[in-house]
Amino acid sequence: MLSPTSQPNTATAAILWTGGKDSALALYEARRIGLQVGWLVTFAPPQPEFLAHPLAVMRLQAEALGLPHFVWPVSEPFAANYEEGLRWLQEKMGITTVVTGDIAEVGGQPNWIRERSRPVGMQVLTPLWGRNRRQLLEQLLAAEFEVVFSCVKKRWLAAGWAGRRLSADVIAELAVMRVENGLDLCGEEGEYHTLVLDSPDFQRRLHFAGVQVCEQETLAYLRIDQAELQSKP
Repeated sequence: MLSPTSQPNTATAAILWTGGKDSALALYEARRIGLQVGWLVTFAPPQPEFLAHPLAVMRLQAEALGLPHFVWPVSEPFAANYEEGLRWLQEKMGITTVVTGDIAEVGGQPNWIRERSRPVGMQVLTPLWGRNRRQLLEQLLAAEFEVVFSCVKKRWLAAGWAGRRLSADVIAELAVMRVENGLDLCGEEGEYHTLVLDSPDFQRRLHFAGVQVCEQETLAYLRIDQAELQSKP
């Protein structure tokens, strides 16, 4: 378990953070409705190898947001471990609400965090739930989020998509693929993952250096050799 901070924090909401577009947009939306989000929380195995969302990048994002980042280690049995983590956040940190970037059920399964939060009595806010996928992507651009594709499944997207930036042209290409092969525009079935380099909530933006596209059997992903925060223009 990583200690998030020694400084007092009076907020009562936390966002489940991946570093990708959905969690960043959910944070943005939660703040727009007046929710005081004071923590970033990531559930992760004890020695995670997150190809799409490296923890080192998440730590920089937390710094850019000016929020503490808390990592709760999970292992089997996962349901019990998640519930233990949520209960700890509630009892020890005073967190009563968790915000997630979930958009819809995945694979027809009930929402994992809602199911884990129910026995704990934790409230769950899903500001993106049920919304139109294309409109969510367009909202990211309209709000001047900077989003990079960090990992793609080659069944759906060619390796060259890793490292591309979200743009109007990219959204149009994804829409064509949606018609051709059923790809989810927001990657909800794992077709792709993203990292947020900048958002309206970031005090500084992320910059990647020494980036390479690496491939495994089914995946292509960004290997980030160096990441840093830079002042915004």
